[in-house]
Amino acid sequence: MTPAATRAGSLLGAPVLREPGHAPVVHLVRGGVIEGVHHGSVVVLGADGEVRFRLGDAEAAFYPRSALKPLQAVAMLRAGLPLDGDLLSLAAASHSGEERHLDGTRRILDLAGLAEAELRNTPDMPYDPVVRDNWVREGRGPSRLAQNCSGKHAAMLWTAKLNGWSLDDYLDPAHPLQRAVAETVEDLTGQRIAHVTVDGCGAPLFAVSLHGLARALARITTAAPGTPEARVADAMREHAEMASGVRRDVAALMRAVPGLLAKDGFEGVQVAALPDGRAVAVKIADGADRARVPVAAAALAHAGIDPALLTEFAGASLLGGGRPVGAVRTVPALDLAS
Repeated sequence: MTPAATRAGSLLGAPVLREPGHAPVVHLVRGGVIEGVHHGSVVVLGADGEVRFRLGDAEAAFYPRSALKPLQAVAMLRAGLPLDGDLLSLAAASHSGEERHLDGTRRILDLAGLAEAELRNTPDMPYDPVVRDNWVREGRGPSRLAQNCSGKHAAMLWTAKLNGWSLDDYLDPAHPLQRAVAETVEDLTGQRIAHVTVDGCGAPLFAVSLHGLARALARITTAAPGTPEARVADAMREHAEMASGVRRDVAALMRAVPGLLAKDGFEGVQVAALPDGRAVAVKIADGADRARVPVAAAALAHAGIDPALLTEFAGASLLGGGRPVGAVRTVPALDLAS
């Protein structure tokens, strides 16, 4: 099926539930010897929606985890959520638990006339280690507000209230809100959902393909101004730290590459897209962030991004005796020169 047919509303079938055929994507090279290998999958789409590069298995069903949040935010805007700017970015965030994030979530709840106690996300400590250490020193425990999905949950509650839907069960997959989210996920990915489970925060989690996830973010970044998709893209790009945090690599990536929209997800997921529709999606099999970032950078180079803009994301050094003796390197198959 062509990209045009997918955009017109015809859906591909659900991706197959199988063990993904991941391939080596990163070598840990210490003293010139490959000490370890991370496996994963990568797909790169051109501006025309066609696959320009792939490695591993981009078509098996997988869980995008928090990389689905931009799609969830689009669904809420389509259902009438009146957010833009920093608060819309927070609604699509896996935030670090900084004060700006907690205050923003409170602002969404206040605008909705709701209370923190009505949130149903799983209580947790702040995600950012520096913020979390300060939190512990202050004697504070797990909190629904501090949990990295609190902005999304506050927005979900407000969306439900605006539509006259029940609030206590807003996380039930059969709830009208979650049915609307599922419809949007299928619309933007261009394929049927393969399976539904529960994400770490308690919200429904939908299995799609890595290819479908890349296609969805391209749909978001190429949408006409003023549409729900464009509003989400604008908010996240303009308020990258609200969608993540001041020390987060995903915010740094958006700052480094003009026009880029990027979202990470637990278990080694990364998706990114440009305004012309070029898009990449990455899944690291063992969930390692040290592999996710350099693989995403290599994928963006395949999408046509100037590698000079991606230097800081190319891979961390491996230390021996406190000095660099190796590095985290993408495999030759991901090398643009190759």
